[in-house]
Amino acid sequence: MDQEAIESFQAQAHLYKHISNYISSMSLKCAVQLGIPDAIHNHGQPITLSELVSALGADPTKASFTYRLMRVLVHSGFFATTTKVENDQEREAYVLTPFSKILTKEKVNCLSPFVVSMLSPAMINSWHFLGDWIQGTKERPFETANGKTFWEYMDHEPEFKTLFHDAMESDSQMMNLVVKDCKPVFEGLNSLVDVGGGTGTIARVISEAYPQLKCTVFDLPHVVANMPPTTATGNLNFVAGDLFQHIPPADAILMKLVLHAFGDEDCIKILKKCREAIPTEGKKGKVVIIDIVINVEKDEDALTEAKLFFDMLMMVVVTGRERTEQDWEKLFMAAGFSHYKITPLFGLRSLIEVFP
Repeated sequence: MDQEAIESFQAQAHLYKHISNYISSMSLKCAVQLGIPDAIHNHGQPITLSELVSALGADPTKASFTYRLMRVLVHSGFFATTTKVENDQEREAYVLTPFSKILTKEKVNCLSPFVVSMLSPAMINSWHFLGDWIQGTKERPFETANGKTFWEYMDHEPEFKTLFHDAMESDSQMMNLVVKDCKPVFEGLNSLVDVGGGTGTIARVISEAYPQLKCTVFDLPHVVANMPPTTATGNLNFVAGDLFQHIPPADAILMKLVLHAFGDEDCIKILKKCREAIPTEGKKGKVVIIDIVINVEKDEDALTEAKLFFDMLMMVVVTGRERTEQDWEKLFMAAGFSHYKITPLFGLRSLIEVFP
């Protein structure tokens, strides 16, 4: 076979793999919806195909299809196989891997809600309209697909809103894995406002780890309307408002995955409000941002790919983007800050401290 033919067939395989990437995502969503990670975890030992089908309450005649689903997910690394001896016979059995352990409900930081939310029909359907938008359609792809902007759609679709908030809570709960390693970040602070903090998942984690720190969750009225005014530790409360109008004063302002949902102009407006809220004389305050920093030169390919995918997601669904360090620096300087520090601490996300 000549070189051109070899390259053509390699290109075809590469093309077909990328065309089919959605199959991997939807297979994972299916596994979460069926409860496969929990079934394997609750079994307490490697689980055979027949045991898995039984544990799921699945149709026994679909066992061969369950096998094919698991084969794809094993290949993707979400599960692994081992050998199990039963009645002197060796059988293939499934076990969890680190990638599926974080999908079990037993985990405080279970990310199953994130999988279901990000792969919901409202999100997936938006991608069909990306080309139309680039060619000139005024509405963002999400709005074209769903008839409303992302934020309007959440207000009108309670089920989607619940899915999204559950996803954000599960993502924020991951903070409990590293909050104690962040002592230098919160040291010397007496007060902190979590802007766009939702139902207070991340603020609760921080307030419990640092009881001397008075934490305030600041979000839109309908988000915090039914939240209790304080916690057992007495150092967490909720305040309603609009981050474009006013942010309550504090030693530090925290924003997790807030700015990536907005364009540069809006980000500068928000950052200016943050600067107004923190002390800029004497013992100066700071803004603490948990967000993606794209670094193609230093990051591994898989990490860069995930970050670029999230950048595309922000483009399709809302008006935001993921940013390089240079992009972040331009925002900080335009909003009147003097310097910043980036610590790559949370896998995809970095911790950014911004100072007046």
